[in-house]
Amino acid sequence: MRPPKLALRDIDETQAPLLDHLIELRTRLLRCVYALGAAFAVCYYFADEIFGILVRPLTQAFGPGQGTLIYTKLYEAFFVNIKVALFAAFFVSFPVIANQLWAFVAPGLYAREKRAFLPFLIATPILFAAGASLAYFVVMPTAFHWFLGFEGNRGGLKLQALPGTGDYLALVMQFILAFGISFLLPVLLLLLNRAGIVSRAQLAKVRRYVIVIIFAVAAVATPPDVVSQLMLAIPLLLLFEGSLLVMRLTERSDAKRKALEAMEAPAQTDEAVS
Repeated sequence: MRPPKLALRDIDETQAPLLDHLIELRTRLLRCVYALGAAFAVCYYFADEIFGILVRPLTQAFGPGQGTLIYTKLYEAFFVNIKVALFAAFFVSFPVIANQLWAFVAPGLYAREKRAFLPFLIATPILFAAGASLAYFVVMPTAFHWFLGFEGNRGGLKLQALPGTGDYLALVMQFILAFGISFLLPVLLLLLNRAGIVSRAQLAKVRRYVIVIIFAVAAVATPPDVVSQLMLAIPLLLLFEGSLLVMRLTERSDAKRKALEAMEAPAQTDEAVS
């Protein structure tokens, strides 16, 4: 028996919203690419100035008028400028990218869900910037001073630090990204808690394992020196404990709200009956 002619039309109608969403996603992704490309063009023009800012902690560690950056491959300096421009362009265009992603996701959320996500959207760039600032202003100068302390004489030969531009940029990016992304730990924990995947009691119960994991992550994410590892691990421990505190306050607030709703429900029922 042949299916009714309306079946094909019904299928097309059900596919239409999906196609609309895919077209909207493509449009917003293209806007993100355009924003990143425009930011890259501007940042590449100022690549020398941006790299000068990134190299400032090393300059301070060497001391005024001392220290040298070298490149051993003819094309290395060019690709360093490309990486610097891409690195800076991502941060410059991030507000546009985040706005486009939020504009795509927000229509599918209820008003209450939007209000619940808003604090996380605000906290994410603030925490990342805090981690990156800690890495740039505190951790990198301290670590570079410690690294340069190995200069001197060894067996009658002069031991001198001659960092390459590509290696130095990779190290700076490692510091900034490691600290910036690690400082998003509270956002991750609170989102998991809001989703009902983990509870405050469960996290408090496995605190000793979390401490071990944090130190392991700090050892992997930072260069192999104790100073950098401690400077990442200690703030992460504080952020973890802070997340537990926020969860406790949130649980109390939710309990009070549910109690008020439970008290108001019988009153509204009596009014409806009368």
